[in-house]
Amino acid sequence: MSASSFDSTAYAADSPLPSSTRPVRAELANLLRSLQPGQRIRITQTVAINTRRRWNTTIEGVFRGVNFLVTGLATERVPEDDIVVATVHFTKDNGELSSITLDDDSQVEVVK
Repeated sequence: MSASSFDSTAYAADSPLPSSTRPVRAELANLLRSLQPGQRIRITQTVAINTRRRWNTTIEGVFRGVNFLVTGLATERVPEDDIVVATVHFTKDNGELSSITLDDDSQVEVVK
């Protein structure tokens, strides 16, 4: 698997996404596997500040790939301390290359 894309052919459709610390919802994992570079996508996420404010934000762009972001400190720690999240890479309409890490409430859809 390259750093810029997810090889959807290497994994069964009903298996969890590899390298993700927390399971990605089955329908989202299946959609991510089916996306092809060049497809137009819309991502909606909920932004929360403390417990007082929450709002949805949506972005559209052209899908480039999926891979995984490993978070953690740059020190020697046990591997269980690392958090690995699925990251969607896309190009915004203004040409900016962008990436969004997915959480439990992320929605990704193909725009026709």
